Parts: sequence; structure tokens; C-alpha cells
Amino acid sequence: MPKITFIGAGSTVFAKNVLGDVMHTPALQGFEIAIFDIDPVRLKDSENILNSIKRTSGSTCVVKSYSDRKEALRGAKYVVNAIQVGGYDPCTITDFEVPKKYGLRQTIADTIGIGGIFRNLRTIPVMLDFAADIREVCPDALFLNYTNPMAVLTNVMNTYGNVNTVGLCHSVQVCMPELFKSLGLDQEGVKTKIAGINHMAWLLEVSKDGVDLYPEIKKRAAEKQKEKHWDMVRYEVMSKFGYYNTESSEHTSEYHPYFIKRNYPELIERFNIPLDEYPRRCIEQIENWKKLREELVNSPNLEHQRSHEYASYILEAIETNVPFKIGGNVMNTGGLISNLPREACVEVPCLVDRSGVTPTYVGNLPPQLAALNRTNINTQLLTIEAAITGKKEHIYHAAMLDPHTAAELSMDDIVSMCDDLIEAHGDWLPKFV
Repeated sequence: MPKITFIGAGSTVFAKNVLGDVMHTPALQGFEIAIFDIDPVRLKDSENILNSIKRTSGSTCVVKSYSDRKEALRGAKYVVNAIQVGGYDPCTITDFEVPKKYGLRQTIADTIGIGGIFRNLRTIPVMLDFAADIREVCPDALFLNYTNPMAVLTNVMNTYGNVNTVGLCHSVQVCMPELFKSLGLDQEGVKTKIAGINHMAWLLEVSKDGVDLYPEIKKRAAEKQKEKHWDMVRYEVMSKFGYYNTESSEHTSEYHPYFIKRNYPELIERFNIPLDEYPRRCIEQIENWKKLREELVNSPNLEHQRSHEYASYILEAIETNVPFKIGGNVMNTGGLISNLPREACVEVPCLVDRSGVTPTYVGNLPPQLAALNRTNINTQLLTIEAAITGKKEHIYHAAMLDPHTAAELSMDDIVSMCDDLIEAHGDWLPKFV
């Protein structure tokens, strides 16, 4: 029986979506769905929910829980990863509260920035443990990574884990639809081209019947900027740099040195920037789960409709050899994006069929966009260097090269803050010298 393994199945709602999609896909019937999580209670919740969907969907997939990760992986054809190391309490709290003592504020802190750096440093060792197991018990598996920080972790799994990995994110899928909905534009028949890096990919082309829609988009965006709305940072970046990017304004505000600034506190109000947004979401999700858990876990006839998540469509394309296009995070091998570093992980259109995930050549980004991407890539690559070498100096380098951190703090304060974060995280991090 072919096998799909889901690591981090305690992410119950996400596991429901991805694996519920699998059970609703005819080409994926008869698979074993192997689920694993370090939290036995959440794992059992997910098992109950998935078995309920199996009953209502009539799926012939077999759901099986594992307490042993290696056994869950053994013989898998596909592996889906959705872990979070350290959770909200204590690690996310630490990522926000220690920098705040230095006057460094964040919104989401899961990509780059000081929070993204430390999320990477505690996650990379765990991912490399996964990689060692995969090389031993399912070396040919395709690893679908949904865990942030996406670019760094996908890079590490490919480069140092020697595991065939593609990173998957929602932001490419929703980029144009959300923009058009916000501006009151019709999405029907619109053609797009998106490429860059995860959370900072660019809507390079957007047209309909051969007509470039950017002039109308920018006209409407300029009008919308006259009043408060949820996407003001991205509209401002588009105004100044010419292109719209894939990830939300709350994310985008901390990827650049322009928006969250102690000396310009008025920018927070002007661009409607939600500081400490991710901790708020975490608290809300924890509270909401108490109610949602009762609705999901105790529902014997749980219905599911196939979602927009890429995973089941990728597996379906491979199993049927019917091509499917995704926006995937892959290594910049051969210079898929010519003016970004070859050792970077990039987000580009990819074709999926029986051959697997095949990325497409993009060429040069507009120079200003490549420059913005490189500011984030610098921090990504130095974070990887820190994780692989175990040298503390590279943590400092990664933080000093981060656009937002460098715009706010002196080099001495950056070093001191990193030391404080290392101490505060304690055993959640490996030892650095």
C-alpha cells in the first residue's frame, strides 16, 4: 500500500485540510495516511477527525497514527511537513519580548527579522533529523514543506538534508485574487506571472486579453490609499518600486527598513501596521481551538470539501501524469532567477507531472526587485551558515544584515540582543560557539 506521511499532524485543522483533500481525490485512494506528532492528544484528535472524513467521503485510504517518527516515515512516497518548534509559549513569546527590550518591534516574526532568524535556528536541527530518517527509510520520497521560515528550511532540506523538497505557501495562490477583490476588479480571464522569494515574490505580469492591467491597478490603489485599509504597506511598496508582492502587509512591513521605525512612529498609524500581530493571533487561535475542537473531534459525520492547498493537487499530478502548475519554493539551480544567488531558495512557477516538480526559468527580475530580494536572502544564507557551522558569529551577521533590525539598532545592540535571545531560548537551541 503506498504511503503519505504527515509530520506535525497535531496541527489538526491544517492536517484536516490537506489529508481531507487527499481522501477526496480519486487518484489518491488506497493510500495509507500515516500521521505523526509529538503531542499524543492532538494526534488522537487528528486521527478521529480524519476517520470521520473517511466515513463521510467513502475514501479507501487507511488512516494510521504513529508514535515512532521513523516508522511513520518508513516506505513513504510522499511526506508533508507542518511542524512548529517551540510553539507560542515559550518560543514565540521570547522572539517578541526580548527584541522589544531593545526597542525592536515586529508584526509576525516568522520569516526573516530577528524572530525569523531564531525560529530557523531552533527548527533546522529538527528538520535535519527528519532528513536523516528519510534518507534511511524512504530515500525517494518527495518532501512537501509547509513550515516557516519557508525559504531557509526548504534550502536546508535540499542542500544539507539531501532530501527532494519543495516548499509550499498560500501567498502565490491568493496574491492576485485578493488584490483584485480589494480593488473591485474582475479576476475572470486574468493572466499572471509571479516569481521572487517566499513572502517576497512579485506580481511581474498581470494582463487580460493582452492588455496590461497594472496601470488600472495602480490608479485604483492610489485612490484606495486615501483611506485606511488592511493592505497599505504593499500598496506603498508597489507605488515606490513598481510591483505588487505576494505576502500580506503585516508581513511585508518587517521585511524592509522603511515602515517600523522608532524615529517615525507616525508610520505605524499612517500605514495601519499591526505590531505584535502574531502573538495576538496565537492567543486567539488557542482560545478558538477549545470550541472548534468540540465541533470537529466529536462530529461523527464530519464533511470536507477539497481546499485550495497545493498538496493533493501535486500528488494527483504525479500519480496521473496530468500536469498541474504551482508556485513552488525550490533551489535557484542553474539561475532560474538569473540575478539572484544560485545558492538561494526561490519561488517560481513549477510544472508538476509524473516526473515530479519541475521549476521553470524566469530570467532577470527588474533590478529594484532583485535588490529587495537580496536584502532578505543575505539574512537567510547567513542564518543557514550559523545553523550548519554552529558559530555564534554568523547569528550576529544574519541579524546585522537583516534590513529592519539594522535600520533600528547599533551593531553592539544587535550582538547583545542575539546573546539575550540565545540565553532566553535555552535548550530550544543547539549550542553555539
